[in-house]
Amino acid sequence: MTNTRSAADAGPPSLLRHRDFMLLWNGQTISELGSMITPFALPFLAVTALNASNFQVGLLTALGSLAFLLVALPAGVVVDRVARHRLMMWCDLLRAAVVITVPVAWYLDTLTLTHLCVVALVTGSLTVFFDVAYQSYVPVLVDKESLIDANGKLGTTSSAAATVGPTVAGILVAAIGGARALVADAASFLVSAASLFLIRTPEPKPARPDGPRPPFRQQMGEGLGFVVRHPVLRRIVACTATVNLFSHMASAMEMPFLVRELGLSAGQAGLLLALGPVGGVAGGLLASRLARKIGSARVIWLAPLALGLPSCLAPLAYPGWRVLLYGLGWFAFTFGALVYNTAQVTYRQQICPPELLGRMNAAVRWIVWGTIPLGALLGGAFATWVGLRAALRIGLVGASLGGLWVLFSPLRHLRDVETAPAETATGTGTATG
Repeated sequence: MTNTRSAADAGPPSLLRHRDFMLLWNGQTISELGSMITPFALPFLAVTALNASNFQVGLLTALGSLAFLLVALPAGVVVDRVARHRLMMWCDLLRAAVVITVPVAWYLDTLTLTHLCVVALVTGSLTVFFDVAYQSYVPVLVDKESLIDANGKLGTTSSAAATVGPTVAGILVAAIGGARALVADAASFLVSAASLFLIRTPEPKPARPDGPRPPFRQQMGEGLGFVVRHPVLRRIVACTATVNLFSHMASAMEMPFLVRELGLSAGQAGLLLALGPVGGVAGGLLASRLARKIGSARVIWLAPLALGLPSCLAPLAYPGWRVLLYGLGWFAFTFGALVYNTAQVTYRQQICPPELLGRMNAAVRWIVWGTIPLGALLGGAFATWVGLRAALRIGLVGASLGGLWVLFSPLRHLRDVETAPAETATGTGTATG
């Protein structure tokens, strides 16, 4: 008897045989790895070479994400109006040019804290455009059935790079100095641009209205209105914004805590930081399986609540063997974060009309990433007022409790988000109207 399986039984084709997705994935793997160097090198340079205070380090970290408050909403309109593929390439090329100015200034002995702050702000602005286009471009490359797999793979890559990145950054900084190490980040952006250039999947032309194009401000409001009026999406955004606010209170003080409280060198700090993102790799690999086993709706609120609480081990770290508690705490946090992020990003991509996808993603980023600079500034302020260890504790406990927003939402009564087509359609229709 011939053994045959239906297309439904076979499932979607493997993305490992999808040429253009593999180009995107491989290019982002290199880019993500290189991008782990800059968040390590900039504050390390500020602390060791420029003798920056805790508050100045918090300000430097905040500027890297301040761009999401400044340009995220306009970026969404631009992404929906232009070819996303080409926009991403230009962002990579410009980021490479900006990052390379740091080693040049260091070589000329003109490097200042102001220069580092400008680099953080400009590269952050370019990252806004790239990330909004990036999340809106993935549904162009893969089928709807493969979206959660694609997002899981990309999220795993990000965490894998974050696992290796701090170690590589620490070794590079220790071996050749913080400024020279940034050359590798600039090179990684060039690799990403080349990978994007090789993609051949045709991108649909941006939708154009039949009549006059609506005003720019009105188009920005459409994306924000979609997010705010949707009964589930607004709770997901509130959860993510809360997690980002508190977790970046903790992460902004990461380098001062490791160097000043635990007495670690650059290489030791890089090795310890590598332990945390291993949880993200595990979370990205298991996200799809956990969503099927637990439920794609349940996992969105369960991940930050149940999986995030062990992150409170991090503030218990002290010199000696207990430094490992810092890495274990961040392992738990990144595991839960990747499971949550994979599930909620896939949900957003599925419920949003394609012509609004860029503005929806931009509106979400404007809100949830807009809390990051505030969190970084609060981290510096709380570290000054109550100490580094107390600031870490407040940040990680607050981040874990962010899942309460989604727990007390319509998702609490569902196992899978696919079981609520009427509710999703209602939210979509209201926002579009």
